[in-house]
Amino acid sequence: MKVTIGNYPEDCTLNRVEDVHIDEWDTWNMAETLALIITPMLKQLKETTHGSPYVDPDDVPAELKPTTTPSDENNWVDDTHHERWQYVLGEMHFAMGALNTDWDAPYWSGESDYEFKECENGMSEMVEGPNHTLKCDWDGYNKHNDRIQNGCRLFGKYFRNLWD
Repeated sequence: MKVTIGNYPEDCTLNRVEDVHIDEWDTWNMAETLALIITPMLKQLKETTHGSPYVDPDDVPAELKPTTTPSDENNWVDDTHHERWQYVLGEMHFAMGALNTDWDAPYWSGESDYEFKECENGMSEMVEGPNHTLKCDWDGYNKHNDRIQNGCRLFGKYFRNLWD
């Protein structure tokens, strides 16, 4: 099926998929399934973008915040305008890419040894066994996780700006 997109020239058509097949396991961890598609799309958009939307200065580090004041309310492009969008695309790409890796593995060390003990109410309690040495670098883990969460937040906030 050929679809003409918007008001683009006639030669700018795409062969689009009409039917999308979803397997049961695709929703076991839908974030990972979607990230498999989103990651390469964000990479391509970052490499081929022809413009940049407005990016809230609160969403970028200090060095990318506007350094000039637009001369009037209709001129919101300043000297770091495009760099802010590239930063946001990069953070989204980082987050989506991380969702398909064992990003947290470097923060864990030791071995896990758990035992299950039956409780009086018929439930079980998981307790550490005698060989349990598993430890986590929670500071590193949380810093990395916060960056992933921020990339996901930016993806939601700028979702409708993901076009070229």
